[in-house]
Amino acid sequence: MIDLENIRKTYESAGRAVNALVDVNLNIREGEVFGIIGRSGAGKSTLIRMLNLLERPTEGSVRVDGRDITAFSDAQLREYRRSVGMVFQHFNLLRSRTVMDNVCFPLRLSGLPRADREARAREVLNLVGLADQAHKYPGQLSGGQQQRVGIARALASKPRLLLCDEATSALDPETTQSILRLLGDINQRLGLTIVLITHGMDVIRAVCDRVAVIEGGRIVEAGQVLEVFLHPRHDATRALLSESGLDGGEGWRALAQGVPGRLLRLSFRGDSTASPLLSRLSRDLGLDLSILQGSVGRIKDTPYGQLVVAAQGTAAGLDALVPALDAAGVDYEVLRP
Repeated sequence: MIDLENIRKTYESAGRAVNALVDVNLNIREGEVFGIIGRSGAGKSTLIRMLNLLERPTEGSVRVDGRDITAFSDAQLREYRRSVGMVFQHFNLLRSRTVMDNVCFPLRLSGLPRADREARAREVLNLVGLADQAHKYPGQLSGGQQQRVGIARALASKPRLLLCDEATSALDPETTQSILRLLGDINQRLGLTIVLITHGMDVIRAVCDRVAVIEGGRIVEAGQVLEVFLHPRHDATRALLSESGLDGGEGWRALAQGVPGRLLRLSFRGDSTASPLLSRLSRDLGLDLSILQGSVGRIKDTPYGQLVVAAQGTAAGLDALVPALDAAGVDYEVLRP
């Protein structure tokens, strides 16, 4: 659906050029939830604003359905932007207007008759679970409810693309999870393409299909969320995983010093996560297996697990271990022969 090709964004600051984005190439598929993660200042907000040309690239093209939107006339760009909704970190609601008026606002700007826009507003408020809050003001709502109003407003014009600019970073953890569940539900029910930026790997894990990691204005890693989580290739990705506690850290190294035998990192996905593989290998191969570190969870709808294991036993049993893992379809990395 979306192709960013050789994107560069340069600003002038204190008389010198500063590169906010450098040689960014990215594709986003129709109907997926795509996450962009990075630390503050990495360039992720600039990148997401390229998708509706709130920021224009200094170089490169932004193609949507094969058309370069950077070449659009003003009229074409206005028409395109009606197909793009945006959800902001701090809600950006009109404080002096009711919930109904806030949701109707973009529809009024597009010239839709009042009866039609109010009917559409009731429809999307029901979708986000706020049908009974239509006549309240933003100040009367919780932060999570205000963000739901922001989502309803973004959905009012029936967009094909929803951009979420740190949509959960101003919310507490419980409310964050409820908003992420809502976005996942919207994606499934409406087939809406969602692009979100965040600095939290837990947000990516909960709702995204694919992810791009941005560091210093460059995309340093991209792929399926499960693959990026289990097999990070770049230091920036590993650091983000470590900071979020999702990789378990390197605590196993100290334990391993006092445990002899072969060390392996095993990665499970899908139904294999719950299989009794370790007990079967221990029994069949005559091995003693010690778990030095492990995590089990879900990435979106897929179970996953990753364990660091020490294996002790006979030479024959250890030699048979890797072929047995291959036969079981388990990804592994030998950390110590």
